[in-house]
Amino acid sequence: MKKAKQGDWVKIHSIVLKPSERAANIPADTKKVPLELWAKGWLEEKEASIGAEVTVKTVTGRLLKGTLSAINPAIEHDFGEPIPELLEIGVELRRLLREEG
Repeated sequence: MKKAKQGDWVKIHSIVLKPSERAANIPADTKKVPLELWAKGWLEEKEASIGAEVTVKTVTGRLLKGTLSAINPAIEHDFGEPIPELLEIGVELRRLLREEG
């Protein structure tokens, strides 16, 4: 199993609040699940394996503790599924501009 070394870029996961600790005024379905944190940073420990409790230093200099979940994690975000109505806006705008021009 690959191990991360001090200074490696890693991703951690931790539970910030258990469901029982969540605020009373949040939606019921939200209150049923824990508030989770995923963060990326440079590993502070000399060496660690996936699943180990570690500390990372984030880009902003914060020290965060959590469970090591990935070594050199990929960028995984996107803008979600396309919205059909928004896909047609550009075409419609061009048509309107041609008619007025």
